[in-house]
Amino acid sequence: MKKSGAQKGKSPSQLIDARIRELGDWRGEMLGRLRALVKEADPEVVEEWKWSVPVWSHDGLICTGETYKSVVKMTFARGAALKDPSRLFNSSLTGNTRRAIDFREGGKIDERALKALVRAAVLLNKAKS
Repeated sequence: MKKSGAQKGKSPSQLIDARIRELGDWRGEMLGRLRALVKEADPEVVEEWKWSVPVWSHDGLICTGETYKSVVKMTFARGAALKDPSRLFNSSLTGNTRRAIDFREGGKIDERALKALVRAAVLLNKAKS
């Protein structure tokens, strides 16, 4: 996808900031909170902008932050290989690779469990590299 003139020259972090602002509703707030939790879980995380969505990586893709009309979706690239004792994954459960978490308006985030999942994804990436 071509970058628009407004996006040209902006860092991935600036593009994510802009997406959060442009949403201007609960989805922007949720995406911002999820972003903060990813950064808390892994201070060395790299923010990227791919497929017109925020992407967080560390030795490989960790997860994406997609926004839709009724959900903010965190898709973990190798989620099927992660232990999920808190049962956060609630979407894309049938594939062999990815797993996702759909966050809905007014929904609560199990911050401890989400940060543990992010850390587990980083460890999985490090083991692979």
